Amino acid sequence: MASKKFANVYIKDAFSIAGPVEKKGSIKDYDLVMDDYYYEEKTFEQAEIKMQKTVIDHLLSKMKLIHSDVDLIVGGDLSNQISVSGYAASNYSIPFLGVYSACASFVESLILGAEYLDNKRKGNVVCVTSSHNLHAEKQFRFPIEYGAPKPTTTTFTATGAVACLLTKEPAKVKIESYTIGKVIDMGCKDASHMGAVMAPAAANVLVNHLTELERDINYYDVILTGDLGCIGGKILSEYLKRTYSLKMKQHIDAGCELYLKSQEETYAGASGPVALPLYLFNKLLKQKKKQKVLLIGTGSLHNPFFVNQKLTIPAVAHAVSLEVNG
Repeated sequence: MASKKFANVYIKDAFSIAGPVEKKGSIKDYDLVMDDYYYEEKTFEQAEIKMQKTVIDHLLSKMKLIHSDVDLIVGGDLSNQISVSGYAASNYSIPFLGVYSACASFVESLILGAEYLDNKRKGNVVCVTSSHNLHAEKQFRFPIEYGAPKPTTTTFTATGAVACLLTKEPAKVKIESYTIGKVIDMGCKDASHMGAVMAPAAANVLVNHLTELERDINYYDVILTGDLGCIGGKILSEYLKRTYSLKMKQHIDAGCELYLKSQEETYAGASGPVALPLYLFNKLLKQKKKQKVLLIGTGSLHNPFFVNQKLTIPAVAHAVSLEVNG
């Protein structure tokens, strides 16, 4: 069984920063926004390190915590060897766990952070993630300067960073349970269609979560997927209907909702591990009402070497159940 319930683990608060394209999108009240991709640094990679450090620093300041008050940092990003998270964590004398499930990394960090706290009387864990469009694009796709045409199924890597604090103290948002996903490979080789690659993994973890915890799909007020995009979200709905006879009436894909439809440069919507928490903390959780929310982080587990070798692309998705008390 890959699912578990928690008695008292909570998300106390969060802090986020969004990039120059994201600030023009559907969400207008991020904690901080960047004027450009360099963020006063020399390179995009150094900008992303600064982004993670910025959100962690602001979160700790907001919570009036010093470094010794934090037991653990759990973080991940899209860079090679998750080096952005490693460099950011080097600024703190705090134990660090680096995680990588591609764009499912933030949800994985919630699972690990909650597990760490579960059997403790008290404690604080910081979960952090980020992605940077121009850093990720040149690693996984083509640098912008290359001028490669993109199909409409392409997603646009979101720029931003989010840090949140997990604690044992009762708060508005409770981490109620989780389900760890399986790696699913349906034979897709198109690195420009991440929605198609990841949708079956999202469906698999959703069905396993409902089965193992004996819940109906209507148990949740919202099912929030990470970055399937507008096309991938439709594929997920159709796949669930045909394969499992399930119909989602309450589904939102953060990647599809992050940008305005008039932002044509974002194609099928946002991708990146930061897409889900940007929408979660700056939109969904700001609604003042009780709701049960299922987060499904979706990740494509490929790299340029395997894509160039024409291998199929595996994917994974993890689920975390939240109880929001208005």
